[in-house]
Amino acid sequence: MADITTVWDVQRMRGDWVLSGPSLLSGNDLQTAVLISLFTDRLALPSDPVPDGDRRGWWADDPKYPTGSRLWLLDRVKGPQDVPQRAQDYAAEALQWLIDDGVVARFDIVAQWITPDRLDLTITANRRDGSRVAMQFAQVWTR
Repeated sequence: MADITTVWDVQRMRGDWVLSGPSLLSGNDLQTAVLISLFTDRLALPSDPVPDGDRRGWWADDPKYPTGSRLWLLDRVKGPQDVPQRAQDYAAEALQWLIDDGVVARFDIVAQWITPDRLDLTITANRRDGSRVAMQFAQVWTR
């Protein structure tokens, strides 16, 4: 049985569920796992700068694989110097569990400036059978 599909809403910058007739849309399990992994707020590391002291995170995190990513930390970054590299690093960290669990063989992750004030993220999941699933996420970082 397929999971409920989470769909990325670019306008609202959040994932959502949508109806398919009288039921919730299902399927696209890999995309849903990637969305939850990238856009749920992972607990910040003690070394991460968090000016308001809120390290976020989820109360039921597995110590080996905390849920979500640290992409939310980029909202606090003022200048774009290392934003693309940090976005790629945070995404790789968040998606590692899918590799370790054998869901995918590897991910190709590209953070790209679209304008000087906007960074998009492209994630390509390379499955073990050789097939590839490409996903694009607009406005991962905006100034």
